[in-house]
Order: sequence, then structure tokens, then C-alpha cells
Amino acid sequence: MTDPVQQARVALGERLRGLRLSAGLSGSELARRAGWHQTRVPKIEYGKTKPSEADIRTWCALTGTEGEVPDLIATLRNIDAAYREWRRALSGGTKRKQHEISRMMRQSANLRMYQPSLVPGLLQTTEYAYAVLRRSIKFHNIPDDIDEGVSKRMERQQILYQGMRKFHILMGELALYNAVGGDSVMLGQLDRLLATTVLPRVSFGIVPIGAELPMQLTNFVMFDERRVTVETIAAELTITQPSEIRVYHRTFDILVRKSVTGDEARALIHRAMGARSQPPKGPRF
Repeated sequence: MTDPVQQARVALGERLRGLRLSAGLSGSELARRAGWHQTRVPKIEYGKTKPSEADIRTWCALTGTEGEVPDLIATLRNIDAAYREWRRALSGGTKRKQHEISRMMRQSANLRMYQPSLVPGLLQTTEYAYAVLRRSIKFHNIPDDIDEGVSKRMERQQILYQGMRKFHILMGELALYNAVGGDSVMLGQLDRLLATTVLPRVSFGIVPIGAELPMQLTNFVMFDERRVTVETIAAELTITQPSEIRVYHRTFDILVRKSVTGDEARALIHRAMGARSQPPKGPRF
């Protein structure tokens, strides 16, 4: 498989090549005007060489595309940090990762998050968090610091009651039924969610199972207008390009319109609690 960082370099090079071609410049002519060796342009365009921020500004100035500079520089800065495999991101244990998330949240005024199949970390009970982190440690074969990781996650939840930041939290109805830690853990977690629906400065919604989604989605968190983190099975993606961040904001707005809040959300939670509370049916003869 091609290295994700190399893929990002190639994608950036293709964008720069498109700007050059639209300006009607050959690679050698662009290099001449920029005062570069003639091989620098093809090396950048094919991802062999990573351009500097000065290179980006020069490229855009010579192609008359100065308006592209902020997005291209954001792309450049994000190349090496954009893709982190979980085995690397969690190599120092779960506590360090929880601390990193807390720091990013405290630096933000508005946080928006969507989690389709699990309860978001900010709303988890201690027992639910233990179950989630325990299987993450096992699945990714990382250092077992579950007590420290859970403690840090619980500590992070204090941010819900501190400062003036605002939270908009969406989760899929599937998360109400996705078994984590057994019935007793889930019932405690669902009861916690009921309290969440009345927290000040927290907008909470549930996207019903039958809602028509804009596309296939995974969980993501938006930190103001500057950063989005996306979790896949194998890695965490960090997005800082303004154009891509706008896509996530548009997607979140669609999910908000699809979600239910207040009494409707509480009704879905009560329904899930009822399903957990009913005794199992015996065999039919």
C-alpha cells in the first residue's frame, strides 16, 4: 500500500500542477521565473520533493492564484501530521491520548462532534469507558494503562461545566443499542445520557436509525473552524485545510437537521432502556 504521507504529497503536487497548466506555463518556464533549478518543478508536482511555504507563495504568485495560498499552506503543514496509525498514536498508552484531546478541547470555543455507533467520550460513564478502552488496548496491542486512561477521560469531562465554550454533540441511535460492557453498563450509560439532554451549553441530538444520511460516515470532532479529527479503524486523520473543514461543517449541519432533540431524544433513550430491561424470552416449543 502506498504510504499515506506520500499520497498527500502527490495530491498536493497534482494541485500545483493544475495551477501551472491553467496559467499556461511550462515547468521549465515556471522554474526560470522562480529562480529554481529546472528539475524542482517536476519533483514537486510528482511528490518527489515536499515544497516549502515560500515555494507555495512563489508558485501562486507566478500563476496568478494567490487566493489559493491559505488552503495550500494548510495542506502542506498537515502532510506529516495528517495520518497517524493508532499503534503509533497510542504507543504511549491511552492516558497520553486523553491528555492530547483535553488540550485541544480547552483551546476551542465551539466543539462539534458526531459519533454514529458509540457514546462520545465526553458523555461516557466510568464503566462504559473501561469497556471501550479495554477493547481498544486489546485490539491495537498497545500498553495497558487502562486505569490511567479512564481516569483522564473522566477528568476531561469536567470541561462540560467549565468556561464558556459550547458543545454540539450528535450520536447515532445505533449507539443506544450497540452492546458495550453488558446490560448493566448500558443501562447506566443510557441513564447518564438522559441527564445530558438538559446540560447547559450542550446541544444534544440523536440521529434516528431510519434517517437518510448524506453519505457513509464515520465519527469526527470539529474544533472551532480550524481543525477536524476523524477516526478510522486503523488511524486518526487530522484535517486543517479550510476547504475540507467546510465539507465537514456542511455535513454536520445536515446531520443536525436529521437529528431529534429534547423529548424526542429522551423517548429514543427510554425505548433503548426498555429493550435492555425486558427479561429474555425463553425457548418456544
